[in-house]
Amino acid sequence: MNYLIRNIKLAPEGHSRINWVKGYMPLLNKLEEEFQRDKPFKGKRIAVSVHLEAKTGYLALVLAKGGAEVAITGSNPLSTQDPIAAALAEEGLSVYAWHNATDEEYLDHLNKTLDFGPNIIIDDGGDLVHLLHTTRADLAKDVMGGCEETTTGVLRLRAREREGLLDFPMIAVNDAYCKYLFDNRYGTGQSVWDGIMRTTNLIVSGKNVVVAGYGWCGKGVANKAKGLGANVIVTEIDPIKAIEAVMDGFRVMSMDEAASIGDIFVTVTGCNKVIREEHFEKMKDGVLLANAGHFDIEVYKPDLERLAIDKKIMRTNIEGYIMEDGRILNLLAEGRLVNLASGDGHPAEIMDMSFALQALSAKYMVDRHSQMGNKVYRVPEAIDRRVANMKLKAMGINIDILTREQEDYLRGWEG
Repeated sequence: MNYLIRNIKLAPEGHSRINWVKGYMPLLNKLEEEFQRDKPFKGKRIAVSVHLEAKTGYLALVLAKGGAEVAITGSNPLSTQDPIAAALAEEGLSVYAWHNATDEEYLDHLNKTLDFGPNIIIDDGGDLVHLLHTTRADLAKDVMGGCEETTTGVLRLRAREREGLLDFPMIAVNDAYCKYLFDNRYGTGQSVWDGIMRTTNLIVSGKNVVVAGYGWCGKGVANKAKGLGANVIVTEIDPIKAIEAVMDGFRVMSMDEAASIGDIFVTVTGCNKVIREEHFEKMKDGVLLANAGHFDIEVYKPDLERLAIDKKIMRTNIEGYIMEDGRILNLLAEGRLVNLASGDGHPAEIMDMSFALQALSAKYMVDRHSQMGNKVYRVPEAIDRRVANMKLKAMGINIDILTREQEDYLRGWEG
């Protein structure tokens, strides 16, 4: 048996979910046809650690259609959907994941995913890369390279590269224009509020929403909150991004100032201890605390635990931390990614672009790895533009093309 999942009998539901998103992912549909014909991954082993839901499931099946032997796990215990794991196992993929795994189970699933000795890895947050540089370093020699999906994962990769500790090339898929301009902004913007609203059943309009971080994800979260009628406050450490938030019409202040004002807090920084003890002490009764950064360290739970005299389950995916003065601070999804732990993640049409980048970058790595050093690479411009053109075609949109005369003019120096 090449899987470790909750229940194989959930497969029909998983197939139904995958088929639903497949109908809204024309780019992956096209790549599935190409890969099935050309078999670019024939004889290659691909290990995938990405949030294990329907869109990821379809990506894994597309890679398998391209000839790859695929082993897959989730990148977050709360975002794994057991029906998807069952459907992939029924399709013959090696699947090691289940919802709400303990830390020990999660690590075991990661290790089992690596056991078959991957040639290519597709990572989300850097857990596979970390293992391949530490306890599973013996497997690194067989790794041609890989692709990283997230801002957090890319930061970790670049830190390794700076210190000369990266043992194989990696492509920073997160840094592609067709990823961060759309996935990070529009995908995160919608999916975060989908998760919060589904979990709480509360209105956003009229509330004070504090968004910590004004990168591309933060921009999406803040602008969607604005569209929902919220009064939006942005906190930042970068003076340029702070000015940008002001110019975009948002109030900007420190977290110390915002802590007593906010009704809903969303962290989107990739850093740790963004909301901590001194902030919790100032907050209103009934506030909602949500995280949309990768790890559950932005809303700092150890401080919450220390300050609380008790806690209770308020609703599914909401823990109420009861302070000594009776205030209740509500933490959503255990401080993990609220859009995945409390929702279905980004919309299918958005992930179609991101996963097309992943699939084409993996193919690029297979084709070019021998020419690449142990560095972090941007997605080649040709791949980025191909994905953009595929998306426009799928949307039925035509754009202009430069004439030869215009090309010559833009290359020249004459006015």
